[in-house]
Amino acid sequence: MGQVSGRRLYCIGNAHLDVVWLWNWQEGFQEIKATFRSALDRMKEYDDFVFSCSSSSYYEWVEQNNPEMFREIQERVREGRWELVGGWITQPDCNIPCGESLVRQALYGQRYFLEKFGKMAITGYNVDTFGHAGTLPQILSKSGLKNYVFLRPMPQEKSLPAQTFCWRAADGSEVLAYRIPYEYNSGRAELDRNVERFLNEFKDGPDKLMLFYGVGNHGGGPTKDNIESIHALNSDAVTLTMSSVAAFFDAIRTSVECTDAADLSVYQGDLQHHASGCYSANSRVKRDNMRAEQALMAAEPWSSVAKALAYLPYPAAELRRGWKNTLFNQFHDILAGTSVPSAYDYTAHSFGEAINLADHALNSAVQALSWDISIDEEAGMRPIVVFNPHLWKAKLPVEFEVRGLADDRFQLLNEDGRPVPAQRIQSEATVSDQSRIVFVADMPALGYRTFRLYSKLDVAPEWQTVPVTNVVLENEFLRVEFNPLSGCIKSLFDKRAGLEVLRRESRLVVIEDIGDTWSHNIFKFDKERAPVNCLSIRKIEEGPVRSSIRVRSSYNDSFITQDFRLYRELDCVETRVFIDWREEHTLLKLKFPLKLNFRRSTYGIPYGFIEKSATGEEEAAQGWIDMSGEHPNGGIYGLSITCDSKYSFSMDIDEMAITLLKNSVYAHHDPKKLESGCEYRFLERGVQEFAYTLFPHVGNWRDIGIAKRAGELKQPLIALAETFHSGSLPQWNCFLWADRDEILINTLKEAEDGDGFILRAVETSGNRVETIVSIPLLKRELPLIFAPCEIKTVKIPYDVALPAFETNMLELCI
Repeated sequence: MGQVSGRRLYCIGNAHLDVVWLWNWQEGFQEIKATFRSALDRMKEYDDFVFSCSSSSYYEWVEQNNPEMFREIQERVREGRWELVGGWITQPDCNIPCGESLVRQALYGQRYFLEKFGKMAITGYNVDTFGHAGTLPQILSKSGLKNYVFLRPMPQEKSLPAQTFCWRAADGSEVLAYRIPYEYNSGRAELDRNVERFLNEFKDGPDKLMLFYGVGNHGGGPTKDNIESIHALNSDAVTLTMSSVAAFFDAIRTSVECTDAADLSVYQGDLQHHASGCYSANSRVKRDNMRAEQALMAAEPWSSVAKALAYLPYPAAELRRGWKNTLFNQFHDILAGTSVPSAYDYTAHSFGEAINLADHALNSAVQALSWDISIDEEAGMRPIVVFNPHLWKAKLPVEFEVRGLADDRFQLLNEDGRPVPAQRIQSEATVSDQSRIVFVADMPALGYRTFRLYSKLDVAPEWQTVPVTNVVLENEFLRVEFNPLSGCIKSLFDKRAGLEVLRRESRLVVIEDIGDTWSHNIFKFDKERAPVNCLSIRKIEEGPVRSSIRVRSSYNDSFITQDFRLYRELDCVETRVFIDWREEHTLLKLKFPLKLNFRRSTYGIPYGFIEKSATGEEEAAQGWIDMSGEHPNGGIYGLSITCDSKYSFSMDIDEMAITLLKNSVYAHHDPKKLESGCEYRFLERGVQEFAYTLFPHVGNWRDIGIAKRAGELKQPLIALAETFHSGSLPQWNCFLWADRDEILINTLKEAEDGDGFILRAVETSGNRVETIVSIPLLKRELPLIFAPCEIKTVKIPYDVALPAFETNMLELCI
């Protein structure tokens, strides 16, 4: 009896609230109010009842819609019986959002809790999220969250050292993590079956566990029968206590401190896999999310520059609203693509508002700056100002519509008067006397350059074109050859290294996918159908800036168009893809087999990277993947692939693959069987567009700064047509830079308190790095030392007499 008397079940009253899933947000809104009312009523009836609930957006809805109930919640929080957990806007997917989105989840969620309740959450809480990136412990710990609760992946999907363990990020940050056994809901009125399960868990060693109870998914929360059964089930075998999540973690820490054990088990890495289909399902919502993130992250630094130069006030309220829209739409069942079709109508509108707010802010800022650039009047000349939205130097293509340009008798000069190769390409408009031009601009970090376009010249300038035939593209860096029968790349030759990249030709592969939307219990997609047919292959552009080959393919009633582009000045292959897909229960992959031995596979993840075995399993990735190894003909070599709005990849022995789409039935959840003769709506039926880029490289991915290259594909340069006017600004400018390439500065924004700027940067190579961040605009030079993979947040006061200082991700010194 004495041996088991220490067993304690911390019973956590909760109601998992899927605010959007098999219903729309309006129904979720109502269920939140009903669940909160129920929890408040249970507190009146049972003095020992404690309720835990996450997601600041839910509280904000109640505050706005039912202020009286909100005041009751505030009182219960003060009393200690209503526990704030999570600290984020919602329970998002934790693989698809970019790193800055995960930071903003906490920034806005935790600050809301602090403002409204006088305290913040200390426990991260994503009990229904399908996977968790390995960088999360750093983001959590630097957001005031020292604990983490999750359910998935479950034991059959991933073994972990213990139920409760220290989860460590690559920079050394840790949180105390707990994997919920079995489930976060209690489907039965009484908890006897749940308690019986936990008695088996105790046999494995722990004497303290959390049991989560309450009706969930569609809300509901703890019932009277739940609570009565907790009182009744106390026994000599186990003590049941209605508790908060924080009390459990405090007890764990106390027990560790009171024993001879040095530490709890430590785990470093990500927490995958569950529902691997979620990272390719519903391309539309994933692309909208990426566009919203990129629009907001482009608007913030240029709005900061406009503020610092006293042109415009910083649009804090508008950008915060855009971020909140975006963060709410990152809810796991929305962004994973597993909700009902009607839910995505609202999601599209909400993302659209976020993008619109960000675009207006960005346009206002760059227009204010460009209007103050001194541009002298010159007959026959049109000025074009190009802005770099990235906080690092970038060499990227610019496309720009020009009216009154009908032929090649034009010339482009930079601000120094040097000719810049430019090429006329097909206009977006189908009218006479209008063209689109493309050129490559070498841009300063967070800077701009002024170009001068001269048209209607007597003679067109002569430039050497990028060599192209119907099956070969070539520049000084690469030679790309296509198989005219399959339309696939049969040779990707690195001319600088003298090496062939591919072991055999690339492939477009249609795969049978008869699983549900989530792909429950499916980890590989490898049942190939008949091959894709090549309909045509031909060159569509030949010019001094770029040349292009278009490959059109088909599969039954579906079509894939890929435009492969090679730029004269760039060492990568850019591919723009247009798909019209109609094949049900299919998954489409693009595969590249590499000529490498002793391979290492690396995936970009939110604010970081992770190495994984090349097992062929589906993996979530953020923007880029890489396979590097020893080339048979000499040295370390590799291929990096960036992708603008695809998040599911696989690497199998020597083959890299992008999962382009997954055409499942909307919200089809196993074990429901599809009925014959019933019409279903499919996720990917219709048209989509995206881009990917191939970066062959000597050495490994660190040598080409792939994290920055991935960001450049997602966010193009910004070009504005200007006029002649006087101004105080020069025709070239750079407002911020770091002196080490390993440091990626991702954010420059106004501080939430409105008393300075916030700069956020991450070390991208996995090494200790010392750098100086120069911000001449603010008369600042910031010497910073980064630990490997460290994310730093720096507060820069407006008052230049006050020093800049490091803060946490909440912009608070705590």
